[in-house]
Amino acid sequence: MNNLQSTLQTIDSFVWGPPLLILLVGTGVYFTFKLGLLQFRHLPTALKLIFAKDKSGQGDVSSFAALCTALSATIGTGNIVGVATAIKLGGPGALFWMWLAALFGMATKYAECLLAVKYRKVDDKGQMLGGPMYYLRDGVGSKFLATMFAVFALGVACFGIGTFPQVNAILDASKISFGVSRELSAAVLTLLVAFVTLGGIQSIAKVAGKVVPTMAVFYVLACLSVIIMNADKLVDAVQLVVVSAFSSTAATGGFVGASIMLAIQSGIARGVFSNESGLGSAPMAAAAAKTDSCVRQGLISMTGTFIDTIIICTMTGLALILTGAWQSDFAGAAMTTHAFATGLNAEYFGPMLVSIGLMFFAFTTILGWNYYGERCVVFLMGTKAVLPYKIIFVGLVASGAFLHLDMIWIIADIVNGLMAIPNLIGLVLLRGVVIEETKLYFAAQSRTSKVTATA
Repeated sequence: MNNLQSTLQTIDSFVWGPPLLILLVGTGVYFTFKLGLLQFRHLPTALKLIFAKDKSGQGDVSSFAALCTALSATIGTGNIVGVATAIKLGGPGALFWMWLAALFGMATKYAECLLAVKYRKVDDKGQMLGGPMYYLRDGVGSKFLATMFAVFALGVACFGIGTFPQVNAILDASKISFGVSRELSAAVLTLLVAFVTLGGIQSIAKVAGKVVPTMAVFYVLACLSVIIMNADKLVDAVQLVVVSAFSSTAATGGFVGASIMLAIQSGIARGVFSNESGLGSAPMAAAAAKTDSCVRQGLISMTGTFIDTIIICTMTGLALILTGAWQSDFAGAAMTTHAFATGLNAEYFGPMLVSIGLMFFAFTTILGWNYYGERCVVFLMGTKAVLPYKIIFVGLVASGAFLHLDMIWIIADIVNGLMAIPNLIGLVLLRGVVIEETKLYFAAQSRTSKVTATA
């Protein structure tokens, strides 16, 4: 058993090692420059488009609801636990590399979500089908890569990010903060997941559209409270992040010290893990959006990476650094809890804020990944397999309360990384389509604004 675990850990380190991280960031760098720094130049437009209604297009849900569905899957334990893990391993400099991965990742997210809308189809129930499976099959012309992606993504939904880590985060938080038994929490959670997911994308999007913005605002306000109460140290904290990104961080308190390479690797890996740019998950939600423009949806979708990492992960990171929690003996969620307890001078209120945030973020992640798994099942086995899949998924959520296998986490990490490989190959091979569609869209926008100006 130990041999198997160490073998899996070696595979995990290889999968999430420099080659994949270079491919992920490299794809983002390529699209950033080929598209003329699109994510910087058009971010204000993209943020405005989130709330603009596009009534002309086909689709299952609004662009805002599609973004919230994608955000429900990305804003999760990674924003609370992942940031703490990255800083614990790589020091404050890891936050800088998270920012860098996110800024380039926005271009990757734009490209993959543009392709999802460009190559989407309608299933026999009238619902939209889209995502890497379809642009790999119909755009690249590779059924093998498409199937490979769908199998890995289904693995992530059922045995990875979509179930066990989130279920355990919810059950632990409810036990620690509210004293509710794991069995009771598991029963309530299973019923809630079954109730929402059996209603399909409209039901998931409706819940995500309300819970995600509310929880994101709630969590950001809590982090801002910590930052404001420690405002005198803010300039020093930001300086520490930038300096530590390019120099080794010495051991201090509970922090064991970190090299520049460790800061880069932990920052980029956790950043990608949190915002999922390049992994191919968000395109499956983007494909359901009511829109007639793939570029428009690409712009809206890229704001997901900005919200997830540049806003929410930054808030967590600054709270950890300002309060000195990163130098404590705590790790993961306990480190973030310690930061809130210290930063707000509230021994009970601080931890409760983290617990509530974790519970809601983890719940919406389960919903988002349930939908992604469903899209993969439809691609692999057709719409007849959706109901059996949903029943199995709900069963896995229920069993998550009783599983404490370290190996499951490692397998989840491996499958998550493997899912990115066929998707990134597709993005590189279809780069011409992304560039062409972008040029056409902005040329049309430019003509429209000239006509409006002369009228």
